Amino acid sequence: MTSSNSLTNQREHLFRRLALLTVIFIYLLILAGGIVRSTGSGMGCPDWPRCFGRWVPPTEVSQLPSNYQEIYGAKLKGEVEFNAVKTWIEYVNRLLGAFAGLSVFALLVVSIPYLQKDQRFFYGSLISFILIGLNGWLGSRVVATELAPYLVTLHMLLAILVVFALLYVMAISYTGRVAVETIVTNKASVNRILFWAMIFSVVQVLIGTQVRESIDEVIQRIGYSERYRWIDSLDFRFYVHRSFSLIILVFHLAVIYQLRKNTTTKGLLSQLTTALLALVLIEILTGVVMAYFAVPAAAQPIHLTLAIVILGIQFTAMLMLNADQLLKNRAVQQPHYSKL
Repeated sequence: MTSSNSLTNQREHLFRRLALLTVIFIYLLILAGGIVRSTGSGMGCPDWPRCFGRWVPPTEVSQLPSNYQEIYGAKLKGEVEFNAVKTWIEYVNRLLGAFAGLSVFALLVVSIPYLQKDQRFFYGSLISFILIGLNGWLGSRVVATELAPYLVTLHMLLAILVVFALLYVMAISYTGRVAVETIVTNKASVNRILFWAMIFSVVQVLIGTQVRESIDEVIQRIGYSERYRWIDSLDFRFYVHRSFSLIILVFHLAVIYQLRKNTTTKGLLSQLTTALLALVLIEILTGVVMAYFAVPAAAQPIHLTLAIVILGIQFTAMLMLNADQLLKNRAVQQPHYSKL
């Protein structure tokens, strides 16, 4: 192997690892965002990008000016009460956002040499960088508007798009290097079922944000101490959300059935769809836990993060199902299969 080929392989290995690390950072950021929402820590830092005017937030109220409520309460109608736990939860969320942004930027830099080989690496990384920058700005608007529900929902949708963009470039980098089953017949049917499973999952996430907003409305009426009454106080959106999960489960069962029926070997697609089914069942279980056990705070971020993980695996499975299309512009002389 020539030194040139060795350098290329090292660069591709670095790109793949960095893309995977970046996706992990994004999912940790989504989990942190769920924790912020479930603990009511969204205004733990009433200003942005600093927190109570500091780059490192305080740990006790004595570190703040005596009139801090007057200083930071102007835009919050005077409702500022320092809570160290909530402040640091929000601060850690912001730190993860910064690390995720730096990771996406590093991926963009590493992708520059691919401009002459496969421009999809660079432009996919560039789109990821633009989207995460836009989402960072949107996060500041969420704080400025005191957690406006429509901005919180848009904030989440942009995070999903960042995940999709990163998974796309990662899928390109792994295409031809992982074993993917060949669909003997009915590939179009499998594609169609998987596509609608993903669409319904996005709809389910959006309905879930509506349910979360309705919970916020209930909290304003009866408070945090009455958690056991939250579910009974919800409107029709909760029941739509609960029933929709069964539709998504049926679609995933259909995908697994079609794959087993139309493939003769087992590979990445089989692994991904099996993982999807397991995650959908766990997702339903966490929903049951929230519905019948007074919406425990720990279950909420897990429920949200699992939903985004499911979307990511669905998107990856669709890309791998159409790996032959991804290979059109990618020169892979001798496929080398390796573990992710």
